[in-house]
Amino acid sequence: MLNKTGVPSLEEVKAIFPDREKLKKPKAIVECYEEIPCNPCSTSCPFDAIYIGDDINSCPVVDFDKCTGCAICVYNCPGLAIVVAENKGEKIRFKIPYELLPLPKVGEIWEGVNRNGDIICEARIEKVLMSPKQDKTALIHVLVDERFVHDFITIREVKNG
Repeated sequence: MLNKTGVPSLEEVKAIFPDREKLKKPKAIVECYEEIPCNPCSTSCPFDAIYIGDDINSCPVVDFDKCTGCAICVYNCPGLAIVVAENKGEKIRFKIPYELLPLPKVGEIWEGVNRNGDIICEARIEKVLMSPKQDKTALIHVLVDERFVHDFITIREVKNG
């Protein structure tokens, strides 16, 4: 599916997620489906939880037992291909990279978007982090309904009117 549409199939997405038990704690979800020469996720991880191996073209693999969900890899990924997910019961907390303006504000409700660009849910903004070390990539903490765990990927500002 990815080679035809540019969008991974649901099966491809589910294959990179840890089991529900591991998602009780925040875990990095690396959406690299093709082999390209890239390794900032693995070199930036202070816990050695992302492994690429000797061939820089290999797809990264997350060791969910080592991953703390710190999200350093999220804002170090030049392709914006990493999120952190954590199961909070009926909600999933995502930490997502965001490089558009305006930045959301804590407490706002934005539109949750899937990999096709479709609006699928409401996303409550919990936190907005921006520091010089993030190199202009904001880290946005959002809550979405648990049923969108494999569909949600980013947010879009609600358009009035």
